[in-house]
Amino acid sequence: RNLQLLDDMVREKELAVQNTSDTLSACRLQSKMLAKQLDHVDMEIEREEEAGNVAAVSRLQAVSSRLCTELEREKELELRLALTLKQNLVELWQLETEQGKYDILREQLQRDEEELQMQYQEERKVRIWKEKITALQAEGTRRTREKREKKAQRECEERKKKLLEDAKRNHEKAVCFLKQSMARIHEKNAKEEVKAQEHMERRIQAVLSLKTSITSNREKLQTLQILNKAKALEAKKEEMKMREAILAKGGNVCREIFLHKRQQEHEKKKEAFRELQKSRKMEIVSRILQEKASIHKQRKSQSPSKAIKARDGCIVLLNVQVIEFCLKIAQVTTKHETLYLQTLCSFTKVVALSISLPQDVLWESGDEDTERDKTLLVPEFPGLWSREYDLHKVPKAEDPTLLAIRAMRKQIAEKKMKELQTGILHKQTVPAQEHKGCAFHSKPSCIHFKDFDVGQVYRKKIVLTNASYSVNYCRLVGISEWLKDFISVHFDPPGKMSSGMSCEFLVTFKPMINKGLEGEVMFMAQTGSFSVPLKCTVKSCILALDKELIDFGSLVVGETISRTISLTNSGALGARFK
Repeated sequence: RNLQLLDDMVREKELAVQNTSDTLSACRLQSKMLAKQLDHVDMEIEREEEAGNVAAVSRLQAVSSRLCTELEREKELELRLALTLKQNLVELWQLETEQGKYDILREQLQRDEEELQMQYQEERKVRIWKEKITALQAEGTRRTREKREKKAQRECEERKKKLLEDAKRNHEKAVCFLKQSMARIHEKNAKEEVKAQEHMERRIQAVLSLKTSITSNREKLQTLQILNKAKALEAKKEEMKMREAILAKGGNVCREIFLHKRQQEHEKKKEAFRELQKSRKMEIVSRILQEKASIHKQRKSQSPSKAIKARDGCIVLLNVQVIEFCLKIAQVTTKHETLYLQTLCSFTKVVALSISLPQDVLWESGDEDTERDKTLLVPEFPGLWSREYDLHKVPKAEDPTLLAIRAMRKQIAEKKMKELQTGILHKQTVPAQEHKGCAFHSKPSCIHFKDFDVGQVYRKKIVLTNASYSVNYCRLVGISEWLKDFISVHFDPPGKMSSGMSCEFLVTFKPMINKGLEGEVMFMAQTGSFSVPLKCTVKSCILALDKELIDFGSLVVGETISRTISLTNSGALGARFK
């Protein structure tokens, strides 16, 4: 490469010398032409002076001065070109002398190139020989593949022939079966047609009977309409008589009529309520009978024991009490319906607690499971809990027990907040075990600001999760003293947090100095104080090699093996190395 560069420089310099010499010869030729033109102009000036032509003399003098300036410029250019040519010749001679120093190397290079060409020819011959061998191997594999394909083709033809024979036999069997099935279908269709005709006749008879019933019902409806009109006329007559009687007594007609209508409506509602009571009684009795039947089945399916007999007797007695209690409730008027609804709810809760069975009593059969779902999972008094119940008739009043429970919970919450603020700590326990360790876990576990730039603002969102076994509180205490100039924490206290719930806080970092910092963000919980570590690291260079040992393995004498090693900077700061 160096010799090639030197040769190129020599050629460039020779070309520059040639161009400079050509330009110098052209410049000298131009100078000669200008000198001849100047001599010719001087002769013209002398001739015109002798003739006394002043205008021509002045014009020729201007031309002469212009030619003189051009001649001077050409001479200056000629001097510069001569100097440049001289410098180029000196540089060319220096390069030629330098080139002469490397003649031995040039000859060595030519010999190396010849040897390389010979080596290439040998490699070419070896490659051609290998290609011939691979071609012969490919031809052999092609022939074997053709033999395999022919064999597979023969096997495929034999398989197709066998499949065609099997298909013919199967087709014959299918035709036979099809004939039999078609005969059965025709027979079935004939039977269905007979049934359809019978059904059509029954429908025609039903339509005729419906027609006769419609005509009879129409007549009944007409008679009912006439009776209703007669009742309405009688009611109007009674109302007129009542008006006349009230006017005769001197009373308020509108008020008395309104009260009379209200009384009639009340009587109708009482009658409807009595009907509803009867239906509810029937439903309750049917439910309890289902309960007894399911208990009887359970007793049959399991081995009898004294405990189960006693429990069954208790359940029967409780069911009888429930019946008596419901019958008493059914006799209460609608004005006190809210009171006995609340009482019934509390009583049924007690009954449900008293008749609950232990886990060792198993329901074995699927029928018993379904009956239990029907009898036990559905409330025993569905009419009282139905959404269709008219709630507008019940006066809206707060239950005093609910108000008391609400006030008690409020007092407990205020007490816990006071204990948290004063620093009184409580153990987090559950019936099985006691919680130990930090009550809150942070994600990430360490707040790390790395590779920061001075003057920038960095923010990170941290999640705190309640890892204790019960409700807990959390409030921010502060951060380390030496971090207050650079770190700010935004935390909205979430109040009481159930186990597994989480909250967030935002940490803002404003670096003023290029220095690493370490500290912590401190919190207070119901079980004690805890902190989240905070770390700020500056940019640094971390250089590492991908190999600890360079292993060349086993070598042959004269063999050359190379290995590549990667140097990686995993840090954020650049570095020089050697």
